[in-house]
Amino acid sequence: MAGLQDAFNREYSTPTPGPAVLATRLRRLLAGREVIALLAGDPAVTVALLTLRPNVWYEGPVALLDELYVAPELRRQGLGSTLKTAEAMTRERGGELLEINVDGDDIDARRFYERHGYTNTERGQDQPLLYYYRELTDAPS
Repeated sequence: MAGLQDAFNREYSTPTPGPAVLATRLRRLLAGREVIALLAGDPAVTVALLTLRPNVWYEGPVALLDELYVAPELRRQGLGSTLKTAEAMTRERGGELLEINVDGDDIDARRFYERHGYTNTERGQDQPLLYYYRELTDAPS
């Protein structure tokens, strides 16, 4: 699983701490109930990571699909259906909302999620939702 996570970041030229560090982090995170890993294939060629958190607007947890990665040579073969499994797992845990962050220029991912019923506008609105972040490790206090 850590190898797939590492491959995902490398494919998109995103920094990665490497498979060994990722494996350590994944073992720690998966020991609790807030992070769920879904794998497909034997050996695994698809990984999805869900993080559940409480939210004031919903009775149950809100899920964030942190990662959904399919090995490049196996894309367009239905392995992205892991998304449906992620939705089912969210519902099983009482969740009512599944959030996904997608890079603006990742047209393929945006098409994939839109094809599966996801939107980047709130109900009744026409302005796209935006995602902001700030890494706090280097930020002044």
